[in-house]
Amino acid sequence: MPTALIADDEPHLVEFLRARLARVWPELELIGTVDNGVDALSLARQGAADIAFLDIRMPGLTGLEVARELQADARRPRIVFVTAFDQYAIDAFDADAVDYLLKPVSDERLERTIEKLRAHAAQPPPDLTRLLAQLAQHLGAPGAQALRWIRASRRQADGEITEQIAVADVLYFQADDKYTCVVLRDGAGMRELLIRVPLSELNEQLDKRDFQQIHRSVIVNLSVVAGTRRDLAGKLFIRLRDLARELPVARQYVHLFRQM
Repeated sequence: MPTALIADDEPHLVEFLRARLARVWPELELIGTVDNGVDALSLARQGAADIAFLDIRMPGLTGLEVARELQADARRPRIVFVTAFDQYAIDAFDADAVDYLLKPVSDERLERTIEKLRAHAAQPPPDLTRLLAQLAQHLGAPGAQALRWIRASRRQADGEITEQIAVADVLYFQADDKYTCVVLRDGAGMRELLIRVPLSELNEQLDKRDFQQIHRSVIVNLSVVAGTRRDLAGKLFIRLRDLARELPVARQYVHLFRQM
């Protein structure tokens, strides 16, 4: 039987989540609730909880700080953040969160989270997953702690829409003034979203086995590269798979594509 703890400093929201969990996941055993980050960390480290539902803003320690403290523990719960604030999603997934729920949580949305938690339960336990990651890092494998999710936005007539994007689905990133443009496949074409993260900072978080900087303003997903083309002046361009667009390769990165 799976077990869980809830950490939230608002009692009515604790009861709200408790009631919904009881309805959509009756086999889940709630082992305790706390109203601050310090107690949440202490309860999580007792090892009895398989899952921790954490608020972001709590006294003592924030939910993010609790999750980061637990990252180094051999036996730690799966983390689900439940919060009223959407701006912490990238930090949450960097802290190995399984999901990020915005209050108020609907039964349908909670059911999708439960599906994710059940899928994670079939994966290697967190201590083994971390051990493998540490081994890969020790052996020099890039991207051992690579970014997996981003939240990007687009403007429309009635406001701004924010989407959660799997990094693996990105075709390429391109610097755009103070922002970074996220380019995704859209049918036979492409669509663009924006994130408020500089390209240089983003490059440090991406898995170097999957993404390669080809220009000071462009990082490309290597899985979508179909080949290269040289123009009459000898300038190299990358061709994207099943798309008409080509991306120029700066001179200092040309050697990476000599075998193409």
